[in-house]
Parts: sequence; structure tokens; C-alpha cells
Amino acid sequence: MTQRPALPPDLFDELCPSSLLPFRFGDKWASMVLLCLEDGPRRYSELRVPLSRVTPKSLTQSLRGLERNGFVSRTAHADPKLRVEYALTPLGRSVLEPLAASCQWAAEHWDELLDAREGAEGGISSIG
Repeated sequence: MTQRPALPPDLFDELCPSSLLPFRFGDKWASMVLLCLEDGPRRYSELRVPLSRVTPKSLTQSLRGLERNGFVSRTAHADPKLRVEYALTPLGRSVLEPLAASCQWAAEHWDELLDAREGAEGGISSIG
């Protein structure tokens, strides 16, 4: 197995622009999973570090959905003990550029997105 730097626990700040995107790549957590796999295959336990806000069940569902849709491959290794790695497929790698563009867009429109969300949470006034 190739050594890659560990994923930092703060890779996804609680105030990450991706949480404000009005559109998604897959489910709620899929884009973050894709970004975690950008530098190469990762084990489930490695993904849990930066995705600590995601429940294990939700992370598993995201990984299964990404695998089912062809973005992620799952490989089981039967070395001394069983270990599973997840990696981007060519299709998964191809979505990284549009994903980066959408994150950049969200960062540029951060204040507008927050204002809109706060306005919507304040309730909708009735007409009539």
C-alpha cells in the first residue's frame, strides 16, 4: 500500500462552503467523500477522520451510493487481515473539476447564500 499523508481532521470546516451549495453531487456527503479520495485510495477509518460529523451509517450509505453510480470502487484486500479501500474511478475523478468549480462558486457567493438561507429560515410570509 502506498503511503499518503493522513487526511487532516479539519479538512471540512463546519462552515465549509459545500454545505451551502444549492445543488449536490450525489447525497449530502458525497462531494466530501469524493474530495477525501482525490489523492488516492483510503480506508473507511481514514475517511472517518475529516468526516467525523457524518454518522457511520450515513458514510456507509454515501460510499455505497457512490460505488453503485460508478464514482468509487471498493477493493477488499485479504492480507494478514481483511481491509477495504475505497478509490475514485475514472468517472469519479472526472467529477472533481466541476466539484471544485462549484465549491469555488459557493465560496464567492458565501454571504449571499447565508443571507438567503437565514431569510428562508425566518419563515415565509403569507400572501393574501
